Amino acid sequence: MRIALFGAGHMSSALGAKWAAHGHDLMVAGRTPAKAAALADRLGARAGSFAEAAEHAEVALIGVRYQGMAYTLEQIGDGLQGKPIIDCNNPVEIEGFTLVTPPGEAMAQQIAKATGGHVVKAFNLCHSDVWRMPALTFDGRTLTVPYCGDDPDALRVAEQLIAETGGIPLRTGDLRHAHYLEASAAIIIAQLFGGLPTRTVFNLVTAEQ
Repeated sequence: MRIALFGAGHMSSALGAKWAAHGHDLMVAGRTPAKAAALADRLGARAGSFAEAAEHAEVALIGVRYQGMAYTLEQIGDGLQGKPIIDCNNPVEIEGFTLVTPPGEAMAQQIAKATGGHVVKAFNLCHSDVWRMPALTFDGRTLTVPYCGDDPDALRVAEQLIAETGGIPLRTGDLRHAHYLEASAAIIIAQLFGGLPTRTVFNLVTAEQ
């Protein structure tokens, strides 16, 4: 699969490494070309412009901080129209740990409107250090990875990419529910800033009664 990584930070690095190990063809684009080129080199991938990465993509990961989202979406333009887009971002400010998006509106929905792509919210509830783990196992249980979106094909792609990181996909609704995943991330981000280890996670546990 051809995957474009928009953003050359920790999330693109951690998830990209897992996907590169499964043989996917990656291209990295970022606001700092030298940083994008360095990440591409580490992943055995290629670096390109935003337009080149969008053209390359069968699926895209947008992994930038919310402060850089407007610029990233402007550079992408309509290059991802109709394509699956994985959104792992959290629009959470770190003074009060609240969402910076309007009430009830998810960053994932804003990305969908701006790009015309089929957005799936996923991978936003864990620090990048979690995705670097060789096995996503906590107390003997594999990590459950929530995701949500509207398009069936994009959801199937997300399921595959989640499984390839070592997690268990858990669909949590349509794209309207991305707001709740982003709000949940605010809780875990506050705990991380409060001093908990970066490999702290929420995990779904089920048991027969």
